Amino acid sequence: MTAPTLTGLPRTVLRLHRPALLTWGVFVAGMCGWLVWLTKVTAKGRGPQGLPCLGACGQSYGLFGFATELEWASTLIGYCFVGVAGFAGGALIGRELESGTAWLAWTQGVTPVRWLAAKLALPAAAITVGGTILVLVFRWAFAAHADPVWAPAWSSAAVFAARGPLLVAYALCALAVGTLTGLLLGRALAALGTAAGAMWLFGSVLTYYRPDLWPTDTRTGPEAFDLPDDYWVVDEGSNAHGRFAAYHPASHFWPLHLTETAIVLAVAVLAVLCSFRVLKGRPAAPA
Repeated sequence: MTAPTLTGLPRTVLRLHRPALLTWGVFVAGMCGWLVWLTKVTAKGRGPQGLPCLGACGQSYGLFGFATELEWASTLIGYCFVGVAGFAGGALIGRELESGTAWLAWTQGVTPVRWLAAKLALPAAAITVGGTILVLVFRWAFAAHADPVWAPAWSSAAVFAARGPLLVAYALCALAVGTLTGLLLGRALAALGTAAGAMWLFGSVLTYYRPDLWPTDTRTGPEAFDLPDDYWVVDEGSNAHGRFAAYHPASHFWPLHLTETAIVLAVAVLAVLCSFRVLKGRPAAPA
């Protein structure tokens, strides 16, 4: 391959998928702006202990309160990887195979392996940079008004992912899984739906088993007892010896978070390796 081809391939990927990259940029900028607005403007109307004010405080209680909007923001940020999976399966790979554009590129001096590497590199870089920005801004917004009413929120599904590198790991895994799905199906719409559904299912399964990713602490006693608000209670009840509770204290956030991040990244690496293997097994031209 000549040098002009090597330098031209990333430029071609950028040109083909510029709308998607711009959409991602707008999403990141929009979410960051929303979080800044919530933190600097909306949160000022909260009453004691972070509760939305009524009447005199000037902050309405309901659909547009600080707590509700922050929950919406965390959900959009925490599950943006589903959209990444759909893009990777449908537009990044599936459409290229379905339209024959990939086959044309492979006959113009671009090997399939280099074609796929270029396809993955640019979106991966954009996802990593944008996801890191979202995590940093969300962590700032989440911690800016810390009070007892927010203490248990670290264990909620969307907030848990948005507060650390797990968000970026899920997005990169979605890119890899979507790519593999597009290569296997070769049809844009089918790959889009399948990749998005697969990542949603994968995320749901890991969320369900998240409490088991790190050993819980246990407390027992002959009588009923209360745990601090920032404890994530996994199981509690009574037995022959009295009351018991299995829980994760707030200090378990990073062990849980990093363990899940490692699992997600391992799946991403496996999906990428499988993608290159599938690509090498494809014929030189469509049947």
